[in-house]
Amino acid sequence: MSNPSNPGQTLQEVFGYSEFRPQQQEIVDALISGQDAFVLMPTGGGKSLCFQIPALHRDGVAIVVSPLISLMKDQVDALVANGVRAAFYNSSLKAEESRQVLAKLHAGELDLLYVAPERLLKDSFLDRLESLPIALFAIDEAHCVSQWGHDFRPEYVQLGQLRTHFPDVPMVGLTATADPQTRQDVLQRLGLQQAQCFISGFDRPNIRYTVVEKKKPFDQLTRFLADHQHEAGIVYALSRKRVEEVADRLAAAGHRARAYHAGLGDKERKHVQEMFLRDDIDIVVATVAFGMGIDKPNVRFVVHYDLPKNIESYYQETGRSGRDSLPAEALLLFGYGDIAISRGLIEKGNNPEQKRIELHKLQAMVGFGEALTCRRRVLLGYFGERREEDCGNCDVCLNPPESYDATVDAQKALSCVFRVGQRFGVGHVVDVLRGAQTQRIFDLKHDKLSTYGIGAEKVADAWSSLIRQLIHRGYLVQDVASYSVLKLTSAARPLLRGEESLVLAKPRIRVKTLQKKGRAQVGDFDYDDDLFDVLRIRRKRLADEAGVPPYVIFGDATLAEMAAKMPTDEESFLSINGVGKHKLQRFGSEFIDEIIGYMCR
Repeated sequence: MSNPSNPGQTLQEVFGYSEFRPQQQEIVDALISGQDAFVLMPTGGGKSLCFQIPALHRDGVAIVVSPLISLMKDQVDALVANGVRAAFYNSSLKAEESRQVLAKLHAGELDLLYVAPERLLKDSFLDRLESLPIALFAIDEAHCVSQWGHDFRPEYVQLGQLRTHFPDVPMVGLTATADPQTRQDVLQRLGLQQAQCFISGFDRPNIRYTVVEKKKPFDQLTRFLADHQHEAGIVYALSRKRVEEVADRLAAAGHRARAYHAGLGDKERKHVQEMFLRDDIDIVVATVAFGMGIDKPNVRFVVHYDLPKNIESYYQETGRSGRDSLPAEALLLFGYGDIAISRGLIEKGNNPEQKRIELHKLQAMVGFGEALTCRRRVLLGYFGERREEDCGNCDVCLNPPESYDATVDAQKALSCVFRVGQRFGVGHVVDVLRGAQTQRIFDLKHDKLSTYGIGAEKVADAWSSLIRQLIHRGYLVQDVASYSVLKLTSAARPLLRGEESLVLAKPRIRVKTLQKKGRAQVGDFDYDDDLFDVLRIRRKRLADEAGVPPYVIFGDATLAEMAAKMPTDEESFLSINGVGKHKLQRFGSEFIDEIIGYMCR
């Protein structure tokens, strides 16, 4: 395709958006100018555009490294629908299809080529690339490079070779999920130490986070689903047996639900995924084998039937809802039995260092489930992002627990962390506070500290809960790279000196399930529900005819804006976000006719 003269024009004419989201333009400009970049941006924040637009403005082909075949296909489908010359090269292609892709590559007929790391790093493929002009390398899901990441993949580690083979080609690593240790590891392993780092924040304000005590979980799930009729959603469970049981019971209850796990055949998994992408089923009940490659923007809810093993997985999995920025819900059924199962699975591992990391991450996940402060503050705090105010869109904010003045207790806990030299974890600090008579305390002479026994009146769980809240609030941090020891932050000083007070939540046993909000506004306007449904039906028909998922035609947010502004000519239709020139030509008349017909009823 012919390249527009500037990135803003490309954004409008090719992708149909009137303006960049925060930091997108800076990232695009850096890559176009030949600089490296590291991008941490929440799911749905627009990471793909950060390398897709530079690919259209630099000479040569952009090589995009992606971990899953399904993700490649979805992104290529969406690019082709916008008129971009894109393809993927992986094991799903037949021999003739592979030859055709390579022929286009050598003929300079591709702007972007998606490949898996294993395919990319074959000597024969690297030799092939060295004879071609390369626009840039984009490493998607870059957290897979790091041993600290929740989804470490050995094949990703070798991607650091690209810097040696192609020293002058700009490279960008992109992820939605990386704590500070993981980020540093990614930069080092990919050779991106000189890269500009763009951290957009982790917040997904359109997602409502809710945690409920797990009790008769299937009944809890069906009550939740009653408020989500005909909406797309994912239910995550930890075992294949649980997945099949829940999917069968949902189907028997009349829900359009199917199971997905690694034990199913490739053909069946692909079929279930295609049905979900094309809106032929509403609910997928799945293990974590499902989702990383799903680029479906209109998932309205994610339910965790069982406790995730870590916050990174939870954040990434809940982030598969609401990618279109419309309201979405994340429900976690929190059960203490799940903690014991997860801990047992981790303990079976053979690598002591990996077990230590995974147990730390599991404990942080438990801390999120037990949190009595704003869920979003806890979630963001884990990734090193401090939020000053409560979010107003989680179960704790909308149904606050009882609070108390915790200033003195907090000062005791913080003082104890300081007195033990900021070199011990939660368990040892609690033991010192409670005056435990353990050999370790005696050996370390911590029974001689001024904070020894000053919290003997409280049970251990109460002190653990308090310390977790201090971590969530940003007064303490746990250093996973140093055996999860507790360390004071700068925010702790004024509290210790008595210059500020602290109010915390009292522990509670039960959290009420929240009622669902009504359909929210899109931008600053309401939209017509009935017209939205009419347009959705037309989109589904067009998608089925084209053999692509409905969102490839237009996303829900684009349809909602059409149902609000009701454009009746090409000029006004082109002003809708998500409508570029190519899609105007292909689909404009169909949707304009539907809108005019609806208005004339």
